[in-house]
Amino acid sequence: MLSVNEHGLVVMANRQAEILFGYRRAELIGRPILPLVPINFEHSEAGTSEQLITSFRRDGTDFLAEICWSTIASTFGTFYTATVRDVSVRSEVEAERMRVKSEAERVRLEAAAALVTAKDEKAVAEHVRLEAEVVLERLESQLHQSQRMESLGQLAGGVAHDFNNLLAVILNYASFVNEELATAVAGADGTKWEGSLHDVKQIQLAAERAGVLTHQLLAFARREVIQARPLSFNSAVRSIEEILRRTIGEQIELVIDLEPNLAMVVADPGHIEQIILNLAINARDAMPTGGTLSIKTTSSEIADAEWANFDAPAGSYICVRISDDGVGMTADVRDRAFEPFFTTKPRGEGSGLGLATVYGIVLQTGGFTKIDSEEGVGTTITILLPIDPSHLEFNDHEHAAATSTSLTGSETILVVDDEEGLREVTRRILTLGGYTVIAARSGPEALELLASYEGPIDLLLTDVIMANMHGPTVAKEVKKLRPEIRVLFMSGHAQPVLEAEAVLGTEFQLLEKPFDQKMLLENVRQALDAKPTESHATA
Repeated sequence: MLSVNEHGLVVMANRQAEILFGYRRAELIGRPILPLVPINFEHSEAGTSEQLITSFRRDGTDFLAEICWSTIASTFGTFYTATVRDVSVRSEVEAERMRVKSEAERVRLEAAAALVTAKDEKAVAEHVRLEAEVVLERLESQLHQSQRMESLGQLAGGVAHDFNNLLAVILNYASFVNEELATAVAGADGTKWEGSLHDVKQIQLAAERAGVLTHQLLAFARREVIQARPLSFNSAVRSIEEILRRTIGEQIELVIDLEPNLAMVVADPGHIEQIILNLAINARDAMPTGGTLSIKTTSSEIADAEWANFDAPAGSYICVRISDDGVGMTADVRDRAFEPFFTTKPRGEGSGLGLATVYGIVLQTGGFTKIDSEEGVGTTITILLPIDPSHLEFNDHEHAAATSTSLTGSETILVVDDEEGLREVTRRILTLGGYTVIAARSGPEALELLASYEGPIDLLLTDVIMANMHGPTVAKEVKKLRPEIRVLFMSGHAQPVLEAEAVLGTEFQLLEKPFDQKMLLENVRQALDAKPTESHATA
């Protein structure tokens, strides 16, 4: 037998132990018992006993094995129990350590995830803040732009009335001189007047361009009165052909190709003229050494799959192409061409409103605009305008015949204008046209003249904006005295007053300043020949 202490070391061994383990007694004492008996004690008691017996059955020593088992079992009992308990505690400690470590790792990972989430949320919040700042900046920019446009409109309106009065005076007195000089040039010694005639024409041209600029400002600032009606684009082109040729100069060839019997469009005549003149001026400036300006009109039936670049719905349109063979545009300039106040012209030579005005007018008319341009090749502006369904066909020849009738007359006209120069030039033009003219400086004076005048008065021609009494009020009071009288307004900036007087919601006729002799006589004749129901001048 042998004895083992609580540390698993042999402290005593006899002869049987020497025989069993193959060591001398001195070699056994102090030696760990586990290397000597490599038995798995984790099994049940029976199983352990069987293993011990099996392991000791060698060399025919069954009896010896039986004898030794009781000794080994009793010897190892206390040690085995202590070892198992120690292993169990150690396992529990290690398991707890691993659990604590895992929990700590979980908390650490959650904290790291929370930190990442916080950083992501902070990044998202910063992105949202930056987007909000961009939106706010854009809205503030739009507000400032709107305020600038409003200020521009007020400024334009403030100067347009007086400025257009002056332009009308300049244009018409220059026209009087032009007629006299033209007669003198045709005479025997007319050569000496050719220079003066050229100078007067330059004055007329400058005044016409100034009038176009004023209209651009008013149109862009939405201070113009819009009088949309069915009209022929072809006739509009023909009516300003002479002005076009004077505007572009002799170094540029004007080629006009108009499709006959073109359907009519619903638009403001002044707006159509602005479109043509603005594009012609742009084309002229793009051909400083000369070239060709072409204006072409055609009918266009657009299917769903066509004109996608216009974003134009399917339907019937008239197509207007105005082309030049000038310097053309770069891609960057082409993309910004319709922006207001954007210009590539030298300072003082361009307002940047020409193409922006064209774009706005076309859009307001329900049309679409496209620009094609290439450097060194030229530029083509294509405009689509929806046709008027009630006037699908139009005979341009009949229209030309109708407008070629005499513009003179013998009726009596009451002219009311507080601008002396314009009042006098208007009286002179109408008198030369055969009309009898009664002139008044204000609304109250016009009512006094009307009350004391015993003869018939066929037409009231009144300025809209006047100091003592605005034109619409004058028209109302005159209508009370002469219900049958026709009314024709004239103004260069009438929109606010006509809107305030509730005249814009009615049919009325407005002669826009600055006007020339032909425009004045045409509008007077149209007002006099209109049916009573077509001459609503008051609210």
